Amino acid sequence: MRVLAAMSGGVDSAVAAARLVARGHDVTGVHLALSRNPRSYREGSRGCCSLEDSFDARRAADRLGIPFYVWDFSDRFAAEVIDPFVAEYAAGRTPNPCLRCNERIKFAALLERGLDLGFDAVATGHYARLEAVDGVTRMYRAADAGKDQSYVLAVLNQEQLAHSLFPLGDTPKVQVRQEAAELGLSVAAKPDSHDICFIPDGDTAGWLSGELGTRDGVIRDETGRVVGRHDGYHHFTIGQRRGLHLGVPAADGRPRYVLDIEPVSNTVVVGGEDGLSVRRLEAIRPVWCSGEPASTWRGQVQVRAHGQPVGCGVRRVDGGVVIEVDEPLRGVAPGQAAVLYDGDLVIGSATICGTERAGVSVAQAVRS
Repeated sequence: MRVLAAMSGGVDSAVAAARLVARGHDVTGVHLALSRNPRSYREGSRGCCSLEDSFDARRAADRLGIPFYVWDFSDRFAAEVIDPFVAEYAAGRTPNPCLRCNERIKFAALLERGLDLGFDAVATGHYARLEAVDGVTRMYRAADAGKDQSYVLAVLNQEQLAHSLFPLGDTPKVQVRQEAAELGLSVAAKPDSHDICFIPDGDTAGWLSGELGTRDGVIRDETGRVVGRHDGYHHFTIGQRRGLHLGVPAADGRPRYVLDIEPVSNTVVVGGEDGLSVRRLEAIRPVWCSGEPASTWRGQVQVRAHGQPVGCGVRRVDGGVVIEVDEPLRGVAPGQAAVLYDGDLVIGSATICGTERAGVSVAQAVRS
């Protein structure tokens, strides 16, 4: 099998490529240049896509004896990931750019080019398991629950999964690092990346201010009383407690959290912790990884990459799904992904467009 191995410059993608070489596949490594102005060096474990990362990927490919290329996808990444990320925050929503990158770049742009060039599949260092039965490719959680990345892969459809390989899905991370060391890969002890790759210093609010500017607005409580001011609603997300800088204490003396964001009026609404409990989710643009499920069924839903799954009932409606959770979820924001499971099996994902908590609905239209 001819395999195009996406090599980020980290230990996971290097070992994934090494395993495919050991299995006898015809492997070519490719590093995606996603930044128009790449930094020379990585800031510890923050971010990725630096020149240092591309050099590490090349060194790993040389060690494995495979061809290696750098493909410039920076314009497409800006158009498909960064611009929508800014637009979602401008609309008062909370997007996940990693899902968008997997959906539009790694398993769309990269896969499309790879198939056009005659490759059979794209391989990455993601932690998830694939199983093909009777012509259907199903995705499952990784064996290492602490590293499971099925949440950010749940935007992939059947065609994409059929041409994908995740060689690390059955392996604990500690074993992956040991394997890298035994292979003599220089990235064996390299820290894992975290935070948003195009915001390497982790200051999302500051970065967004540079993109969206500042605009004075008010913070109100649920009674409409002004309790503070802000210089941009994009600094906030539902469920946030820190950094509110409220000038008026709560009547009950308890902490307050962001309950809602109103972009048109440039208003942030805060209230008590009880106001964060969500019982019902509405989500649009479903992607069914393992084929369309029944019109109503029971499973589990996860709303954050490292969140806990919660039992739920799911009802398919025109253009989306309605999800009733068995126990309240906290701080769910429009724009987040709701990923649906049946045990370890990934059923699919959809984008949250509305929630209902304590009889109060919060709904926003979500851009395509």
